Amino acid sequence: MANFYLTLADWTRRVDPNGKIDIIGELLSQCNEVFDDMLWRESNGPTSHKATIRTGLPQGTWRRMYQGVPFTKSTTAQISEGMGQLEAYSRIDRKIAELEGDVASLRMSEDKAHLEGLSQQMATQLFYGNAYTNPERFTGLSARYNTVSTATAQNAVNVLDGGGTASANTSMWVVNWGEQTCHGLFPKGSQAGLIFEDKGDVRPGRDANGNEFEAYTSYFRWEAGLCVRDWRYNVRVCNLDTTTAAGGLASSTPPDLFALLSKAVVRIPTMARSVSGITKSDAPGAASNPAPVSRAAIYVNRTVRQYMDLQAIRDKNVLLTPKEYAGQPVVEFRGLPIKVVDALLNTESRVV
Repeated sequence: MANFYLTLADWTRRVDPNGKIDIIGELLSQCNEVFDDMLWRESNGPTSHKATIRTGLPQGTWRRMYQGVPFTKSTTAQISEGMGQLEAYSRIDRKIAELEGDVASLRMSEDKAHLEGLSQQMATQLFYGNAYTNPERFTGLSARYNTVSTATAQNAVNVLDGGGTASANTSMWVVNWGEQTCHGLFPKGSQAGLIFEDKGDVRPGRDANGNEFEAYTSYFRWEAGLCVRDWRYNVRVCNLDTTTAAGGLASSTPPDLFALLSKAVVRIPTMARSVSGITKSDAPGAASNPAPVSRAAIYVNRTVRQYMDLQAIRDKNVLLTPKEYAGQPVVEFRGLPIKVVDALLNTESRVV
């Protein structure tokens, strides 16, 4: 039971010399700023979401005199995006919770840990989830952008190789969050985000033998999915070898992070003038709406973020600028905010 319930030994490790619940040093906390930007939309189904994309354009005929012209049409396809349900319970025996007299403080110390744990799980799923291997979950970004070979996948043109060949790699991501590009999902008729429920003052719990005991119970639920409607608006820069300083001063031939990012932003069909300069589209309605409305950001882990600063100092990179983004100080590259995501690993296998 010690693996699932807060025990008396756990309680003793949380109180200070005065018998009060101590402030806990959150050594396992992470920074996953992707949730500050991610757009969420209600799905059009209770367990999945269908999105329609155009897959083929009609082609005209170069006509000769007295030659007929065939009718043509475009083609479309529907993609189905699945969702997953991440849940957890926290249960504390009534006697343990009331030992010190401050039930709320003890419960809060445990509930905060659950909120952090589920948030980290969701961030990891967003980048590394794969519904083919774990059907109860949803598919994240890496499984969709998983090859640099255009002979294997059409979207490989948006997967740039950073040169790493071992299995100590990481990735940089440029993601455009928007209804027409890429967004999170929550089931039809439900709520977005991490839901917390206090199940009341005291509820019956059961031990391994099925016998009841009184306990305080908290419930956590996060139902989510990911819809990539237009894969062209996301770019992965993979195979950044962290053992060769990932572009820092210690490597004689490091990958040039900013050169790779410059290539990445040009891959995206339309971006702000300050980013790529490609602002027009010939899609229908382009005159009034030249590009899908989206919120773009660059996501890196702390290792890459550190070596970005080192390369900027070494090369006096004028494209890296400190600014404010949504009231918070951030560093931008060509006007795109660079956000830290601790869920991005330094142990990615080589993408081929």
